[in-house]
Amino acid sequence: MEKASSPEKWRAKVSTTLTKAKPDQIWLLFTDFFNLHKWLPTLVTCHGVHGNNGEPGCIRFCSSSAIRSNGVESAAGWSKEKLVAVDPVERVMRYEIVESNIGFESYVSTVKISPRGEDGDVDGCVIEWSFTVDPVRGLSLDDLVMKYEKALEVITKNMEEEALTRRESS
Repeated sequence: MEKASSPEKWRAKVSTTLTKAKPDQIWLLFTDFFNLHKWLPTLVTCHGVHGNNGEPGCIRFCSSSAIRSNGVESAAGWSKEKLVAVDPVERVMRYEIVESNIGFESYVSTVKISPRGEDGDVDGCVIEWSFTVDPVRGLSLDDLVMKYEKALEVITKNMEEEALTRRESS
């Protein structure tokens, strides 16, 4: 984890290494932009509201269920996220939140998927998920980074299982 904090923006990066799935397998799942809910069970829904799935300019709507904490139920969180860049050669995608009720202002996120090891012949890959956002009221940068670490762990575990299932069935 790398993070830098300034009064204007929060910036951080979380990463994980998968040992069995190939970078191209994981890239295909990440660029299925309208279907993040398949990999992150805390999302109740994720679907396209504009454009073609996986193409720059497309927009997805994501929502999570209401959360009960200390006897108090919070409203369901939602966001509209626009895919702004896709580089299939470098396996990098960038998206931004264009509207939400979760307190994210001026949010930009980048996902990069790289081969594990120097030669790239080894199965496995490294997934880096970085973000830049205005400070979020009610959260610290450390809290936000912990949420991203947990989400990336769940997403990539589910994606790796899917990639291995697809490989075995082909």
